[in-house]
Amino acid sequence: MRLNYKIIFHFFGLLCLFNGGFILLSTLISLIYKDGVTLDLLSAGSIVLLLGGVAMYLTKEHKKELNKRDGYIVVAFGWIVMALTGTLPYLITGSIPSFTNAFFETMSGYTTTGATILNDIESIPKGVLFWRSMTHWIGGMGIIVLAIAILPLLGIGGMQLFAAEAPGPNADKLHPRITDTAKRLWLIYFGYTAAETILLQVAGMSFFDAINHSLSTLSTGGFSTKNASVAHWNGQPVIQYIIMAFMFLAGTNFILSYFAFKGRVQKVIRDEEFKLYFKFIALFTIIAALIIYFRADFSISSIDHPMTFGKAEASLRHGLFQVLAIITTTGFVTADYTLWTPFLVVFFFGLMFLGGSAGSTSGGVKVVRHMLMIKNGFLEFKRALHPNAILPVRYNKKSVSGDIVFNILGFFILYMLSFIIGALVFSMFQIDFESAIGLSASSLGNVGPALGNYGPVNNYAELPNLAKWWSAFLMLIGRLELFTVLILLTPFFWRNR
Repeated sequence: MRLNYKIIFHFFGLLCLFNGGFILLSTLISLIYKDGVTLDLLSAGSIVLLLGGVAMYLTKEHKKELNKRDGYIVVAFGWIVMALTGTLPYLITGSIPSFTNAFFETMSGYTTTGATILNDIESIPKGVLFWRSMTHWIGGMGIIVLAIAILPLLGIGGMQLFAAEAPGPNADKLHPRITDTAKRLWLIYFGYTAAETILLQVAGMSFFDAINHSLSTLSTGGFSTKNASVAHWNGQPVIQYIIMAFMFLAGTNFILSYFAFKGRVQKVIRDEEFKLYFKFIALFTIIAALIIYFRADFSISSIDHPMTFGKAEASLRHGLFQVLAIITTTGFVTADYTLWTPFLVVFFFGLMFLGGSAGSTSGGVKVVRHMLMIKNGFLEFKRALHPNAILPVRYNKKSVSGDIVFNILGFFILYMLSFIIGALVFSMFQIDFESAIGLSASSLGNVGPALGNYGPVNNYAELPNLAKWWSAFLMLIGRLELFTVLILLTPFFWRNR
């Protein structure tokens, strides 16, 4: 099975055209706000468009078939192509002159991690800040397409569970319904973004801040236009409540949003993953809010706001916000949660391994995987007592195949191994234990804020250059469900058979 290099590079060219078009959109923002980098952004966009056009022209004569090996390369290297070309706006405008830093920021954007090396975000030209937020939005939208259309083709990811609603592709070409589904989910994604932008503007944000935070929220990214992140609006709780609502939606399976808009609300309510996702958020919020109320020492800067009801409201709001921000891997912050007692530090660290729903834009392990692992664990007790009984794992009242259960168990083991190896490598750069495990969990789970020296009120600027490249690699494998990238490191993948 030889690689079809022409179709691979044809896809890369298409991705460059896609990227270049969005850079030109950032040029328009730069022109509107007269930030002085319009021509630089125009140059960056033109270069990327030219690269894409040349690549597509040179590979226009290609076979239409995309086999599994081609698919893995398109997905993994396509993300790298996007990140490499996405550095140009930073480099040409001089906003981030270092290539390592520019690549880190771009990879953090596309993988919707939200970790940044920028010390003074508010000094960056608006056109560049918009591009920075746009990398989140492109990455989030790309993940939906991967989850619905491409990952099932490769036989990986959590979306096999939704085969009845979005049937997987047969042979080597995508099923027409898959493409149709992806288009509808894009429309929902765009609609949510527009709705949040309007609501944030009505609540008191400027249009520029509103659209940037909407792009970051729906992609579960976390890039902000303010140095203090969403804590900048601690005196305006309504803004934070709006962001919380859309973080919750972004961490929910987008197929369920589609069902809800089609009037099939019962399908949403009965979905096991959605119910567990909601219960997790409710339970963890109660725990966090109670500890913040009784034990944490933090100033309530929003106490004089008419929507604020004192310490109880602030404790609930900050607790809910940080639980949502970490579970959905958005990574916005309203306060330094590492100061909220050692218990909450460990508590939030554990939430970095949870993740949102399958089919959402969030990173992490995903709720459905945890649920099926727990169900399978309890069934092992029954199997020990009744070794001859057939006891399948069930999801939404349907039996889950053994292949999917083994895939999930394999994924979790590989995820934890990647986390441990990730932390070990960070420690080789003389990074302390707390910071190393925080960096590894945050990068792999695409969360953003970590622990220790790289916590919620710090950034990644002081990270050694090689450590930044390692962090970017962890972001990539975490975003693309591990197998997609790690399989490329195996010798048998490259053998022609």
